[in-house]
Amino acid sequence: MSYLDELNESQRVAVEHIYGPIMVIAGAGSGKTRVLTYRIAHMMEQGVDPFNILALTFTNKAAKEMTERIGHIVGGGEAKNISMGTFHSVFSKILRFNAERIGFPNNFTIYDTQDSKSLIKDIIKEFNLDDKTYKPSMVFGRISAAKNNLISPEAYMANPEIQLEDKKSRRPELGRVFQAYANRCQKAGAMDFDDLLYFTNVLLRDFPDVLHYYQQKFQYILVDEYQDTNYAQYLIVKKLAAAYQNICVVGDDAQSIYSFRGANIENILNFRKDYPDFALYKLEQNYRSTKTIVEAANSVIKKNKDQIFKTVWTDNQEGGKIKVLRSLTDNEEGRSIAQAIFEKKTAEGSRFQDFAILYRTKKQSRAFEEALRKLNMPYKIYGGLSFYQRKEIKDLLAYFRLAANPHDEEAFKRVINYTQRGIGKTTVENIIIAANKYSTSMWEVVKDFHKYPADVGSAAKSKIYEFVTMIDSFGAELEKVDAYILADRIAKSSGIIRELISEKDKGPEEVERFQNIEELLAGIQEFVKGNEDGTLRTLADFMMDVALLTDADQENPEERNHISLMTIHSSKGLEFQHIYIVGLEENLFPSQMALNSRSELEEERRLFYVGMTRAKRELRVSYRGKPSPFLAQAGLLTS
Repeated sequence: MSYLDELNESQRVAVEHIYGPIMVIAGAGSGKTRVLTYRIAHMMEQGVDPFNILALTFTNKAAKEMTERIGHIVGGGEAKNISMGTFHSVFSKILRFNAERIGFPNNFTIYDTQDSKSLIKDIIKEFNLDDKTYKPSMVFGRISAAKNNLISPEAYMANPEIQLEDKKSRRPELGRVFQAYANRCQKAGAMDFDDLLYFTNVLLRDFPDVLHYYQQKFQYILVDEYQDTNYAQYLIVKKLAAAYQNICVVGDDAQSIYSFRGANIENILNFRKDYPDFALYKLEQNYRSTKTIVEAANSVIKKNKDQIFKTVWTDNQEGGKIKVLRSLTDNEEGRSIAQAIFEKKTAEGSRFQDFAILYRTKKQSRAFEEALRKLNMPYKIYGGLSFYQRKEIKDLLAYFRLAANPHDEEAFKRVINYTQRGIGKTTVENIIIAANKYSTSMWEVVKDFHKYPADVGSAAKSKIYEFVTMIDSFGAELEKVDAYILADRIAKSSGIIRELISEKDKGPEEVERFQNIEELLAGIQEFVKGNEDGTLRTLADFMMDVALLTDADQENPEERNHISLMTIHSSKGLEFQHIYIVGLEENLFPSQMALNSRSELEEERRLFYVGMTRAKRELRVSYRGKPSPFLAQAGLLTS
């Protein structure tokens, strides 16, 4: 049987349309990933060179699964020639190849949010600004928004409207902090996640030969979750697609829920304006949920005005009614939901991983955690501290980062005195002062105190010299040995393994820290073994993979035997047999902050729609106090 025979009629026509601009509006549970996968395989079967295909996904996990599925159809070797991955992973490779053109080394570090906030915190302190007015998270958000709208520090400082806005908010120094942050990142040979898109746009804008090269290379472009793209992503895709216009975007405007990250629903709503001769295909058959769930979700989303209308339907069974639970307190709500899960699991013999509790905000999880613990049911909260953000993991990764890029300022500050080697806080601050004075990196200062004098005592200089020698020795092996051999050596030579072993007897937390390091090293060993083409997989290669992980890449809650607790935002792209959406009360969901405009209220309604459509068999909703208007809109309350 041909792979095309596995598709319904709507899916098949979208797969077979290869040339020109097309938009596929894919309702929840309608087989969107299958259409994207089979469309790429069909293009290759029709003679399209895989080297000319660019497929942009929103998780690396999705890209890997799609590549494997395409490989089963057309052959694994050919599938690997497709440029497929997230915006950040694909364009970070392009930036590394062209880094020197925009003033960066090709081994640049990628800062995560924690690194960026740490650097901003230091700059705020150096500028003697009030950290309650200039909160690092707020400043980071402001800088991120500017870069996602392709506003440079210079343009930010020169824009009178932006400057007036900052003065009104009593933060007139934001532009200066932005400028200092950008300079320090460049000096450290580092980019943050927003920079990966910002500098890709700069590269394509300022170097026509680079733009021409990639337009010719990427003659066929596919973009998944197009409703979640921001302005920077939109502009990259538009520039690359301009030469051939063989562009296919797939998404669902009804599931656009990330405006707080800069996602712009107008990108999908205005696709027809960018490409007037586009073809539109709608995937409207839901294969996931019962008729009851599909109809209730449709009742909610039809209240939105800004949308591309479609009629989602299903051939699945009718299913049970959606139950509504009302509680007086959050603890009662927690007990009701936990008891409902306990009874359902006992009666049907379901698995714990079949259940998920979804909420609007993270702080709602407490009552459900307590109730599940009392009934001895395993659970896990998603969207909290990820494995790679744990202190011991960040410490070891900082050494890995320095081996690849010793100018990495955040990694340098993190481990210059960890494990302890007698280099105090004042010494580090004086090194920073010297680096700023001579407009160089901290690494250059400690490499040559004669050239860059710093207020550092002779005893500290001796300790720093040992540290520099150690980091240089790691860097010397970077391209000579595989990632695991070097990682294991760094873990031991840095003293991290020794320190964690000495702490193991202190308690379960210390044991867990040591086990986390073991797990990281085992993961690196798997990374090395997983290389099928026989080339050397270096520690720098591993670090690039880790830096580009999204939250959704790090663990699949559907595969573990526990109840999943997460925000609705975190649940997007997942599905469970039983979904419990909690906290559906006035001023919480929709959020009180979303009542200022129709567009914000419509996004909250889309969020509820996303939560409802995660459910396959059963959906329950609960609230305290006054019910959310969304419940009536879903036909779940009489008024």
